[in-house]
Amino acid sequence: MTSEDFQSWVHARQARMESALEACLPEADVQPRRLHGAMRYAVLGGGKRVRPLLVHAAGELAGADEAKVQFASCAVELIHAYSLVHDDLPSMDDDVLRRGKPTCHVEYDEATALLVGDSLQSLAFEVLASDRLSGKNQVEMIRLLAHASGSRGMAGGQAIDLESVGKRLDLPELEAMHIRKTGELIRASVLLGAYCGKINEAELAKLDHFAKSIGLAFQVIDDVLDAESSTATLGKTAGKDSQDNKPTYVSLLGAKAAREMAEELHGSALESLSMFGDRASRLAEMASFVVRRQF
Repeated sequence: MTSEDFQSWVHARQARMESALEACLPEADVQPRRLHGAMRYAVLGGGKRVRPLLVHAAGELAGADEAKVQFASCAVELIHAYSLVHDDLPSMDDDVLRRGKPTCHVEYDEATALLVGDSLQSLAFEVLASDRLSGKNQVEMIRLLAHASGSRGMAGGQAIDLESVGKRLDLPELEAMHIRKTGELIRASVLLGAYCGKINEAELAKLDHFAKSIGLAFQVIDDVLDAESSTATLGKTAGKDSQDNKPTYVSLLGAKAAREMAEELHGSALESLSMFGDRASRLAEMASFVVRRQF
């Protein structure tokens, strides 16, 4: 597939995602209006939608129904959006810019931002429990997203991150943190897409390895971009990790070695897809997008 084909695919699904997210969020004029307006502010009109795109790519590999994939991808993005709202709070990373606009607690207030995160998390599971996703895999999908979001996944990784400020972690410790903080939700994205279609255990194991590799690569590249890109390019405060004295792959390895590590993970991810042939073309393109993105 050509680069143009991939870009068209990405843009089409980003547009569909925007419409689907808009439809599943409460209208801003429904009480409590301030909370609902803030929820829509936090979710709509920004972001590359990498995790939903991974759901779609895996769903295509598994021959999934497009409507099912759309619901699953909305659930994943709602969890991701909630995590960003809470991550930006003064008690966490204390940031004022996200996706090129003021963070939720800056635009509204801290209490509202807390409730936004709580509400988006609840809404994600309401969406995932929808009749549109009913079937033998639905309970496993709910379990998978819950695990990825909780203390053994994203929230646990964030807790380790907060505890690690000012400390020097070795590579296994850094990887263990980011497997939870970033990797588990990316893994869930791939597996949820696969569960929307037909997949056997051997195929699922290969997709699991792919997702773990690309999830770690995503964070490595995020650390490189945070160190090398501008705030205008990133849409969030550049250099924030260094400013806050957080351990990163760049501070531990240097930017060059970090990029090399990401490329090795990229190669491992692509090797996991070899058994699928052309069925995995979109996932392979997503892997390249994750590792080689410039913004």
